[in-house]
Amino acid sequence: MIRGYVVCEGQTEETFVKTVIKPILSSQQIFLEPVTVSTSKGYKGGALSYDRVRRYILNLLKQENNTFVTTFFDLYALDNTFPNFSESQKQTDIYQKVDQLEQAFKEDITKENSSFTPRFFPYIQPHEFEGLLFSDIAQLTAIETVWQISTKRLQAVRNNAETPEHINNGYETKPSAQLASHLSNPNYRKTLHGTLAIEAIGIDRLRIECRHFNDWYNQLLTITGNTIRE
Repeated sequence: MIRGYVVCEGQTEETFVKTVIKPILSSQQIFLEPVTVSTSKGYKGGALSYDRVRRYILNLLKQENNTFVTTFFDLYALDNTFPNFSESQKQTDIYQKVDQLEQAFKEDITKENSSFTPRFFPYIQPHEFEGLLFSDIAQLTAIETVWQISTKRLQAVRNNAETPEHINNGYETKPSAQLASHLSNPNYRKTLHGTLAIEAIGIDRLRIECRHFNDWYNQLLTITGNTIRE
């Protein structure tokens, strides 16, 4: 049995890990515990400062030496004090940008103790969790009958991007803004509809459409006891 923590940006990511990914991996004796960082008294997730994230992750790694730790944070609105943030912004390729951020993130955490190196691998979602929902527009809009009138408009957004992960970081054009603009009566609600959409779309479709997500998911699938003891 292998145990690990997924430090999530917020409730939606936590629910996604708990209801979609955790059951799949548990069948392989890999048991995930999604957790969120306290941001203030009585509140967790969102507006995560790097200092707070760093302390939280280091504490998890120190508590148990036979568990791994990963993350699920959005690139959009990521705290600019994350390691190498400014330098990463010079990258025009989204995958190079998140790879650079994740590498610097890992190096900063593991410099505290080299034994953390095989047990920590960060994941930063380009650009937002909602980007994953563009992996299958028909499944997304089928959640609420009235949403189906927006299928063509949302499909056009998807078609204009290389992948769902390329739907961008503009305030009015980011994935969540697109959903808020086109899905109404009822309005798209991240905490309610996000995981419902993912469940409808299916993990296999996400992996085909979203390269960076697939790379992270493959890391989770291939973790062994030897991996975290290297």
